[in-house]
Amino acid sequence: MTELATIGRWLAREVDRLQFGRPVTHVYDPLVYARAAHEQYVERYGRGTREIVLLGMNPGPWGMAQTGVPFGEVGTVRDWLGMTAPIGRPASEHPKRPVMGYECRRSEVSGARLWGWARAMYGTPTRFFERFFVANYCPLCFMEASGRNRTPNQLPVNERSPLLALCDEALRRTVAVLRPRLVVGVGAFAESRARAALGGVDVAIVGMLHPSPASPAANRDWAGQAMKQLRVAGIDVP
Repeated sequence: MTELATIGRWLAREVDRLQFGRPVTHVYDPLVYARAAHEQYVERYGRGTREIVLLGMNPGPWGMAQTGVPFGEVGTVRDWLGMTAPIGRPASEHPKRPVMGYECRRSEVSGARLWGWARAMYGTPTRFFERFFVANYCPLCFMEASGRNRTPNQLPVNERSPLLALCDEALRRTVAVLRPRLVVGVGAFAESRARAALGGVDVAIVGMLHPSPASPAANRDWAGQAMKQLRVAGIDVP
């Protein structure tokens, strides 16, 4: 088992002890029910050190919640990354957000954009992961009764604080393993948590526009804007 897989198992055990109240009605932890797929991802693409870590916020219902892979748009995970490990289902499943794994017909736009950029720039996963690793800060996906997604920063402080403390520690451990020179927070929340968690660590931290379709800016050539931001940060990209 790789060190990243060990960190994932530790984090899954710790966060699953936490309690979350309404309006959250369902909490998915793909590090548990999609453990095999997540560990296939880190075993295949997370060995050794990396120059750059791209850090997302938490699983989306049609991305990592389905596949166990950060920004895990189903088609990309299956067809480009080549993930084949079995994916289970959460113990308590929201009827409007079923976990169908590789059979899910919904596509996560954020993941399609991020991995589509990686594929366009580097061609193969091997070339991309020579320099980059993609991780999520928080492993949990929160849903309300309606099926609406609720992000970690929207949790009340008494629920949010212990969660962030655990995720901060997992991020520090991940950075200690990968030893990147740069952590790129994909979106403002991920950037802010990276700065908070890694304040005493010798690593540069920058932000990048999140590829979410909810962001008007991201709907105007997200890939082109992301490239410019990476180049400004001193990252030599194709």
